[in-house]
Amino acid sequence: MVSNGTQDETHHGPSQDGPAQDGADARTAVTVFVALGANLVIALAKVAGGLIAGSPALLSEAAHSVADSLNELFLLASVKRSTRAPDSRHPFGYGKERYFWSLLAAVGIFVMGGCFSFFQGVEALRSGGSESRTGYTVGLVVLVVALLAEGSSLLRALAQVRGQARETGRSMPAAIRAGDDPALRTVLAEDATACFGVLVAMAGVGLHLLTGEVAWEGWASVVIGALLMYVAYQLAKESRGRIIGEAADPALRQALARFLDRQPEIDAVTTLLTMRLGTRSTLVAARIDLVGGLDSEEVEEVLVRVKKEIRRRWPVADQIFLDVTEASAEDRERARRERALLDEAVLADRERHAPGPDDGRRPAGPHAPDTGPPAD
Repeated sequence: MVSNGTQDETHHGPSQDGPAQDGADARTAVTVFVALGANLVIALAKVAGGLIAGSPALLSEAAHSVADSLNELFLLASVKRSTRAPDSRHPFGYGKERYFWSLLAAVGIFVMGGCFSFFQGVEALRSGGSESRTGYTVGLVVLVVALLAEGSSLLRALAQVRGQARETGRSMPAAIRAGDDPALRTVLAEDATACFGVLVAMAGVGLHLLTGEVAWEGWASVVIGALLMYVAYQLAKESRGRIIGEAADPALRQALARFLDRQPEIDAVTTLLTMRLGTRSTLVAARIDLVGGLDSEEVEEVLVRVKKEIRRRWPVADQIFLDVTEASAEDRERARRERALLDEAVLADRERHAPGPDDGRRPAGPHAPDTGPPAD
């Protein structure tokens, strides 16, 4: 394996991407703090209202808010700890802490939110019972306040996602699906679920008040619990994939492959592997076959130049390893098939998330395809 470059060219820390990435982390922390404050106030209000009304749906929503409050603490820890500098035990940095703490938040949503809500609903369906109209008036007022608070937090999270979409040249659905920042995605999922859950709880309380049947509240709690379990499963699945080791998004991989193909000294790219190391860092490992006639010094210069240009164009790609090897006919054919599959994946993703009419004026982000000529 040929050297990857001189010592000053080998980048050992997570890409900071300048003040932009620090600013994104600061905005995420503010969004999490807003959600934490809203959930703490709402949790206290729901507990008080639920005890006064004796409402299982309202107590289920209180459990949901308590779980969300604990989850926000996990997410704040993830934002802080994931930016620690690399050390001898973790030479690629601590970027994956972001995914670990998001996984814990998903477990919290499942156990403290989903399971408790489901249990409350089943108990209400089994036991029956009735409550006073005064208690329900208090409960409905608490739910309205909760909806306003959760809605405000949701709007804050959506505003940050919209900003990220503009920076990366994506549509809003594509930015949400990409989930580049797991802490922000978790807050967004929590707030959206909370708003829907409050509406379901309001419907259950209102129908119980109109009909006198507690079963309406029981079923509302069951629906809330099932929804929380589903959301928790999706968040945990996403975090699990990235903790294990997930490739960068197809558009970035395609852009990197095309960039390497355009280099005059590179005859073939037989393998291109990527892995997310966090929101700030991505590992890129490529096996390349160089054209003939280059001496060892020229090979070294090519590798240094190519890596420097990759880091300049895509700051998130900070861990770069280039392996110079001779490509066989089988290697070239396999690489051709893999490239065709990658192109199909990128095309399918673009068709699913077509950009809006103003997206053409958006600046290209770190994951945007690179279609221009190689820099001199």
